[in-house]
Amino acid sequence: MFGTDLPVVAGIGTVIGSMLVCTSLLQFLIGRHFRTRCVPLRLRFLCCLMLSSLAVAKCHAQGGSSSGPPAAPVYGEDHKPITESGFVKSGPVVFKEDAATAGLTSWHHTMGTPEKSLILETTGSGVAMIDYDRDGWLDLYFVNGSTWDAEKGKARAPHAALFHNNHDGTFTDVTAKAGVANDRWGFGVAVGDYDNDGWPDLYVSNYGKNRLYHNNHDGTFTDVADKAGVTLGNWSTGATFGDYDGDGRLDLFVPGYVHFDMNHLPLSGTAEVGFLNCSFRGTHTMCGPKGLRGEPDHLFHNNGDGTFTDVSEKAGVADKKGNYGFSSTFVDMDGDGKQDLLVTDDSSPNYLYRNKGDGTFEDVSLISGFALNQQGRDQANMGLAIGDYRNNGLLDLYTGTFSDDYKPLFRNEGDLNFSEITPEMGLAAATYPFLTWATGFIDFDNDGWKDIFLVNGHVYPQADHSDWGTSFRQRPLLFHNTNQGTKFIMMPPVVGSGLAEVIPGRGAAFGDLFNDGRIDVVINNLDQSPSLLRNVDNNTNHWVGLQLVGSGKSPKDATGTTVYLTTGSLRQRGDVLSGGSYESNNDPRIHFGFGSANSVDGLEIHWTDGSVTKLKLPAVDRFYTIEEGRGIVAGVYDSPAPVQAVSKNK
Repeated sequence: MFGTDLPVVAGIGTVIGSMLVCTSLLQFLIGRHFRTRCVPLRLRFLCCLMLSSLAVAKCHAQGGSSSGPPAAPVYGEDHKPITESGFVKSGPVVFKEDAATAGLTSWHHTMGTPEKSLILETTGSGVAMIDYDRDGWLDLYFVNGSTWDAEKGKARAPHAALFHNNHDGTFTDVTAKAGVANDRWGFGVAVGDYDNDGWPDLYVSNYGKNRLYHNNHDGTFTDVADKAGVTLGNWSTGATFGDYDGDGRLDLFVPGYVHFDMNHLPLSGTAEVGFLNCSFRGTHTMCGPKGLRGEPDHLFHNNGDGTFTDVSEKAGVADKKGNYGFSSTFVDMDGDGKQDLLVTDDSSPNYLYRNKGDGTFEDVSLISGFALNQQGRDQANMGLAIGDYRNNGLLDLYTGTFSDDYKPLFRNEGDLNFSEITPEMGLAAATYPFLTWATGFIDFDNDGWKDIFLVNGHVYPQADHSDWGTSFRQRPLLFHNTNQGTKFIMMPPVVGSGLAEVIPGRGAAFGDLFNDGRIDVVINNLDQSPSLLRNVDNNTNHWVGLQLVGSGKSPKDATGTTVYLTTGSLRQRGDVLSGGSYESNNDPRIHFGFGSANSVDGLEIHWTDGSVTKLKLPAVDRFYTIEEGRGIVAGVYDSPAPVQAVSKNK
């Protein structure tokens, strides 16, 4: 996440960093072209020996920063940084800011102090879309941070918020009744039906003990984390549920970020950071994560009796390197029917773990091309978007990174090989000034091609008082997928529209909040009320939404299921995923837009137990509930929608 100029001692850490870059380069030259994962030891040693000396120089010259060199400032006509300007008076309006109308501004996010002198105060929190009462409408759960006084027991802790969807464009805060206030220093949230009772549960990751909220089926939840054995205890981030061993039960993966000690705060100039003065571009800032100890990752196996067993070491996903984990997702990346695991890491290489099918994973991060960017450099990866933007059946990846760096697009070449092609796609230059957290592949105009959405906001308040060409609050970005996945064009930030909102964005969830066939964006902003970007694009394209229900041999909430939808010559892929974005959880239903086509030619559902369902949909522009082994079933989506905004949903 950060570009802090925190000098590090050249030593083992430097050599390891050099080996990563060297290995990545050699594997690109050898493994990527000749389909081998073996790099000659002598060649690797010589290369690493050479790069280690260069890395020593880099560490002292650039402070070990994971971001690129300072980018040239870009300003709008009002002479403000482009991150908070560059607006146009007219153009297509895609999103409308609707949080106040929806009733979401009654809640406020709080995390530490405005000065942000410690890393714990800066990373923000996630948001989840969850239909907790199974009425067919997405509700919203916002994770909150905390304050130093609350941590010391001197003040009441800020609470998280569960907002019930009223079906009329508004939401009601039901946190107290539901029992999900958390009241801890919160970061991430993941949704999953871990006990296969047909009701979605919540996992909330905190600094301190995490919570597992079990859904009681009556509008309330009970925290069972202690009994389940999944509390952990230091700094956890963006978790994910997934059935990695194919037993029909959702397991749980929880990344760790920085090991943070309240009794030994990593303040600049203190012994905890080696008495070093932490700075960015010569300006005094908070310290981290570089130079701080990383927190390990954890994989919990679901025992089927309400408890979990930590199998991190056995499975090979414990992160012994001490990378700074942020967001994660279980997903079948290579089409072999097994759930692989993706983890974005801040200021350290990303992880891609291949599921071997025997309860263990193989770390293929470097040889896959996902660990580093195309320069062989790790980036400050925060958010994680997963989607097939070319409609070729292969899942591509997009991550958010720090300012002074572009945000990488990883094109899936098949066989777990990725090409980072951002500059070639014209996506790099415009993103340099922005610091990006949540990312998402969304088809905002229902043309059948996935677009890219970025949520932005800086970590240093000093940005507003320095000539960095960036700002603390930043506007979001939307790139339109044109020419069938070969080009992306930035949508203009029209004055008064959602893309012109200047906010301290962090976590975000993407989904159809109003059941009108349009993908909306909900953002959990740092130290202020949320944003709700309601999709008001004036397209008339057709769509369908799918609520999938597994048999129990596959998880009941269908997490991990892959769906292919065909309309004419267009074949799209959608996956039911838990986690991702940035410490958040998107709409668990699958959404397909398909342009002017007014019928679906084929639907193919690949459940995680290996069974396949093929069927045709009788109509478009509506939601369907589909159960494994039964097909389309009657449900909440068969009732007329009560508001004009969703009148298509019959």
